Amino acid sequence: MAAERGTAAEALVGQVVLPGDLLLLPAHYDEDAEGERLRLSAGAAPQGRLLCGPGLRRSGAGLLVTTCGLLRHRPGGGGAYWVDSQQKRYVPVKGDHVIGIVTAKAGDVFRLDVGGSEPASLSYLAFEGATKRNRPNVQVGDLIYGQFVVANKDMEPEMVCIDSSGKSSGMGLIGQDGFLFKVSLGLIRKLLAPKCEIIQELSQLYPFELVIGMNGRIWVKAKTIQQTLIIVNILEACEYMTAEQRKQALAKLSGN
Repeated sequence: MAAERGTAAEALVGQVVLPGDLLLLPAHYDEDAEGERLRLSAGAAPQGRLLCGPGLRRSGAGLLVTTCGLLRHRPGGGGAYWVDSQQKRYVPVKGDHVIGIVTAKAGDVFRLDVGGSEPASLSYLAFEGATKRNRPNVQVGDLIYGQFVVANKDMEPEMVCIDSSGKSSGMGLIGQDGFLFKVSLGLIRKLLAPKCEIIQELSQLYPFELVIGMNGRIWVKAKTIQQTLIIVNILEACEYMTAEQRKQALAKLSGN
């Protein structure tokens, strides 16, 4: 009966979907015996695994919508479906890079506010070059850019500031100067897209440093406070401006 009420996922790409909607997948997608993942059948090309992104969860041979927003699809490999929404509440996901605010120091562990339902933990050894004698100088109120290594409903979120080879890879303490602000998770995904036009256009306006967290937080630092605030205002407005409106606004600023 659920299959009869569903709608083909391909037909709804770019349209608004609501929680409870069932998206039916093309015939070449097949559910394996355990029902844990979706894969392409042997006769389909190209081979790959279907990725189920934010706002969706697997339900039988289809996808069930859990968040209101626009349905998006990325072809290639097994393909990927997700819901692009204006959601601001962040749910920690393993592998996500986020900006956390240190709220407490408990023994050898720091507690960080990451915008989720509970704080995340960060060991003092989870920094590049950190040892028992060489501890990082982290204080309450500091900003830290890190990655989740543990994030599920049954365990406390855990962050690190090193990659698998023990290198920082740009993670760690964020400078004291700069401006931290919050935007929707939909805008974050747009800014993190490869060759994002917004970032490219802003880089031609002023030189600046930018840290983007998947939890909806952005840290910006330009040469002056005025330039920093201009970039912040443009980034916040990008969520509601068209590409043409954004280019007109940047043209006026560059003309000044």
